[in-house]
Amino acid sequence: MYRRLTKNPNYYNLQGVSHRHLSDHLSDLIENTLNNLESSKCIIIEEDVYLKPSNLGLIASYYYISYTSIERFSTSLSTKTKMKGLLEILASASEYAQLPIRPGEEDQIRKLIHHQRFSFENPKCSDPHVKANALLQAHFSRHTIVGNLAVDQREVLLSAHRLLQAMVDVISSNGWLSLALLAMEMCQMITQGMWERDSMLLQLPHFTKDLAKRCQENPGRAIETVFDLVEMDDEERRELLQMTDSQMLDIARFCNRFPNIDMTYEVLDADDIQPGEDATLLVTLERDLEGRSEVGPVDAPRFPKPKEEGWWLVVGDSSNNQLLAIKRVSLQRRAKVKLVFAVPKDVGKKSLVIYFMCDSYLGCDQEYNFTVDVKEPK
Repeated sequence: MYRRLTKNPNYYNLQGVSHRHLSDHLSDLIENTLNNLESSKCIIIEEDVYLKPSNLGLIASYYYISYTSIERFSTSLSTKTKMKGLLEILASASEYAQLPIRPGEEDQIRKLIHHQRFSFENPKCSDPHVKANALLQAHFSRHTIVGNLAVDQREVLLSAHRLLQAMVDVISSNGWLSLALLAMEMCQMITQGMWERDSMLLQLPHFTKDLAKRCQENPGRAIETVFDLVEMDDEERRELLQMTDSQMLDIARFCNRFPNIDMTYEVLDADDIQPGEDATLLVTLERDLEGRSEVGPVDAPRFPKPKEEGWWLVVGDSSNNQLLAIKRVSLQRRAKVKLVFAVPKDVGKKSLVIYFMCDSYLGCDQEYNFTVDVKEPK
């Protein structure tokens, strides 16, 4: 809790120079800033004197993003938001307002827009937010961007993770399960430079869409994931991929780095769960490091700087799209995590889901159903 500043009626002169106007200006600046923060629901002002941060304010501060961005996320996101809308809201962040529009660049942006997955309604190519959207979609589609646009795309990507993680927190505060999972998937897309509908094998070095299709159409057994590829016999894999020894070595390095995590869980005091009370889910995570001593940075050549992987654990009720608990997890070799969630108010067995979501790779997320048995109150 912070005490609000008030105007001081006492003014002082230094060497005959009045500071009254400077103090008035400073007080007005503080007052306007506080009013803006309050209207954006980032702070709460009590009794016109005391200040405290709201949940939105804490999120904006933690991820170091503009209060106008967090306000836009809060007012624009809804349970009906889909991938296209999520992308538009991300690109509308104030952090992208300063993207330059250079002379002659509008035609380049217009051409870029025409080749993207999601269309734009009456796009204004001089709008930096439209440019941000186009550069993000080009990144997911792996279109080659050169020159100044490539520099701008790098800046867009470097801010995207912070903005998306803030989005996840805003969405979670509203308890929207499917939209939170979608925002987490977009984090994976940012890191790997691909769409969520693309073959997961495109994360692997030297893979093309044609090769991924050939793997999917492999006679006898479709190869669709990294784990499918790892489980193949060496000779069968070599015959399917038809790569050089050097390329196969790159594939092996990626597969050894790809997260292979064993997850177990249990509901504590499962025999004594009563309506409306909190329950605790204990999750144990253990990674197979494939002989390595540490995890190391994510294998993501399309992301502009080294990145450490991160995870979310989520408990949700998929029957009513309700997110019940969420926690960020940083995992090296082994971790135990407790998730506290509110149990349903109805007596009886209730089916819930636990999700383990990565922010860096596609195809390594885990999802399990579990049941809580809500007893009659004693």
